[in-house]
Amino acid sequence: SMINVTKTYLGDINKFKTYVEGIYARGWLTNHGPLVCELQERLKAFLGVKHVLLTNNGTLALQVAYRALGLSGSAVTTPFSFVATSSSLQWEGIRPIFADIDSRTWNISPDHIESRIVSDTTAIVGTHVFGNPCAVERIEQIARKHQLKTVYDGAHAFGVRHAGQSVLTWGDISTLSFHATKLFHTIEGGAIITNDDELARRVYLLCNFGIADTDKIDGLGINAKLNEFSAAMGLCILDDIDSIFEQRAEIAHRYQSRLGDYVDFQQATPNSELNNSYFPIGLHSEQQLLRVRTALNNKGINPRRYFYPSLDTLEYLQPQAAQSASRALSQRVLCLPIYPGLAHDDQDKIIDTLITECSLGPISFKDTAFAQVI
Repeated sequence: SMINVTKTYLGDINKFKTYVEGIYARGWLTNHGPLVCELQERLKAFLGVKHVLLTNNGTLALQVAYRALGLSGSAVTTPFSFVATSSSLQWEGIRPIFADIDSRTWNISPDHIESRIVSDTTAIVGTHVFGNPCAVERIEQIARKHQLKTVYDGAHAFGVRHAGQSVLTWGDISTLSFHATKLFHTIEGGAIITNDDELARRVYLLCNFGIADTDKIDGLGINAKLNEFSAAMGLCILDDIDSIFEQRAEIAHRYQSRLGDYVDFQQATPNSELNNSYFPIGLHSEQQLLRVRTALNNKGINPRRYFYPSLDTLEYLQPQAAQSASRALSQRVLCLPIYPGLAHDDQDKIIDTLITECSLGPISFKDTAFAQVI
């Protein structure tokens, strides 16, 4: 069978069935049910954050975040991210302006942000790419200086810590995705994280049509609530989360220890503990990437290109200045399979195929600009 870039972790089916039996017994399927409330409380404790508001996907989490912060005009954001980071801004009538990335960490570069701010800019929207924390301290300084809001797309950053605390505590709001492809998931789902009580209250209303109580509607809202079946899945997976992190770390270490001479790795942000949510490698060129991908496909292995194309090339976001570091990186990054249960033999097949392909080409130098992460 095909080895894909990820495989959804499903947890204990009997435990899930027990939760489902409880849902059947109560007849309470959605609208802030007991399992949603329990999952919110457990996630607050696990992540070490003040407010967790569950949503029915990670894209709506971003859209609600922008609304809760009253964003308008434009936002400076990264071109090297999943499309939802930018499309959600555009969808909400906020113009994305791209600032180029740091070619070592692969995140939005503070050195580029300031020059991209214009008169109607209201926010900086960064992505912790592959769970690697943005330069949050410097971004915070820029935001303060220009009186901008900060939103972090933390779709990949579940459980990631920076400077001794959850990376999700930075920014006015951080969002999570709990899509089935993520290391922690609720089938479909997401969350909004904030330290601000008033923002949390606004988010709650925005996710529930603005309904404050049975007879009162307090402003505009949409429906972004999570259901009980999804929360049940989340509770099952949260029970196994330590094992999930351990298995991912072991797989990542195996890749790192054997591939360091052949490919580039994303450089970890200092003072951070990562979650190995993905295993991206940088090849020397798009030509080499395509050759490696074909060789892996021929052996029943399906790696994926994240993130391609660079978002500054998207037709519906033009005109945009070309972001050269992001465009160059997007042409050479490939994510390798990483998930609990990936067999050693299969991983070795992936590694051996890569070494063979990377040893072929005209290029065998190791670019010193890309420090190794071990």
